[in-house]
Amino acid sequence: MKNAVSTGISAASEKLIRILAFTMTLSSMGATLFNIVLPDMKEEFGLSVAQVSWVTTIYGLIYAIGSVIYGKLADAFPLKKLLTFGFILFCLGSLIGLSAQAYWMVLLGRTLQSAGASVVPAAAMIIPVRYFPAERRGYALGITATGLAIGGVLGPVVSALLVSVVDWRWLFCVPMLMLVTLPFYRKYLSDEPLQSVQVDWLGGGLLAGTVTLLLLAVTYGGWELYVGSFIGFLLFVWRIVRARQPFVNPRLFRNVSYSFGLVLSAMVMGIGYALPFLTPQLLAEVNRLPAVWIGFAMVPGAAASAILGRKGGKLADAKGNAFVFYLASSLLISCFLLYSGGSGAPAGWVAAILILGNVGQMFMQLALSNTISRTLPKELTGVGMGMLSMLSFLSGTVAISLYGKAVDFGATSHWNPLNPFEGSAVYSNVALVLALLHIGILLSYRYYAQQFGSATKSLLSDRTSLAKPE
Repeated sequence: MKNAVSTGISAASEKLIRILAFTMTLSSMGATLFNIVLPDMKEEFGLSVAQVSWVTTIYGLIYAIGSVIYGKLADAFPLKKLLTFGFILFCLGSLIGLSAQAYWMVLLGRTLQSAGASVVPAAAMIIPVRYFPAERRGYALGITATGLAIGGVLGPVVSALLVSVVDWRWLFCVPMLMLVTLPFYRKYLSDEPLQSVQVDWLGGGLLAGTVTLLLLAVTYGGWELYVGSFIGFLLFVWRIVRARQPFVNPRLFRNVSYSFGLVLSAMVMGIGYALPFLTPQLLAEVNRLPAVWIGFAMVPGAAASAILGRKGGKLADAKGNAFVFYLASSLLISCFLLYSGGSGAPAGWVAAILILGNVGQMFMQLALSNTISRTLPKELTGVGMGMLSMLSFLSGTVAISLYGKAVDFGATSHWNPLNPFEGSAVYSNVALVLALLHIGILLSYRYYAQQFGSATKSLLSDRTSLAKPE
């Protein structure tokens, strides 16, 4: 490994980013560990499918809201204190879940786990921005992305192995390993608060209410929830415009580069959720594979993204974020076109296609996160990157709902004449639409660069400093 000083990175920052990658692995595992034991919970507590699904719904709901709240608090309080609070809250939830004798205790445990764990995505966005120079930020983001991908690979494996020998409640203990990282965060993170601000809890509450109602509307339907979410959004906008120190500074959204990057990132994340959501259903319904073989088919793509995560970060530093964006676009467009033509093909073919998609998705997220971070002034870094985390999750939730409805609706014919496989029309058609959307994203990115590049170089520049406040 190169000397940290020669690369412009302090030894403390180098250690910090590796600790963060380990934390990301555990956090990613914590989000997915319980998926395979939901049927066991349903049987033990006598629940319906809708009731037991709250184990994952409530975790995701609080995780999305918490990421932006912690991001906002990180602009006013030392990150080490927020991590300490979050980890302690997470462990408290784990202990409650471990001792759960009733379903409400399981939900309480998952609620506290999520409220604590949501500090991790905020830290994952903030630490590379605050502790690494712009020209080495891609390297840092690549390492954290690798940790996230490793967690995605290990989560189902660890869960399956553990529940084969012990009760499912012990799954609450696995992510508690995050607690061993706390002394290192307290050692290497700075003590100083960035600024003295008063947190607008009313604005934060309105944002939380808006997001909660939207997620419930998407998950369970009902026009009343959509109306409530829209009203909450209007009240939130009114509050941030009127408040002296708003929860989210409106100046963020007047930053054209930041807003454009946010929209692109939300679209990319929404499309990216198609692969892990649709592929298991494709392999089960069309290829008739059992669950264990479906899991094996998903591993090569996740493993490839884990192996190549650091390479993507180094490419961003060496050749620029635009280069990585175009490379990722090529991989993703190729993936969805091949997926459209190959839906229904043998599982090995699908697994190979997923390698292109998973690596392309990781590279795309890395390039966009890196470029968006460069559009933010220092005092808005926390809430700005927190908004990115929250919108990424929201777009994924909305997209999954749309994909589910598309599969339920079905399709009688292939839009792609190159697909010869029966029974795969809906998967082929969705993939074709997503390929066209990625082409549109690529053209939009290119158009933005040509039309506004001189005024907003921060979005596409390889080595631009943080944007000045408007």
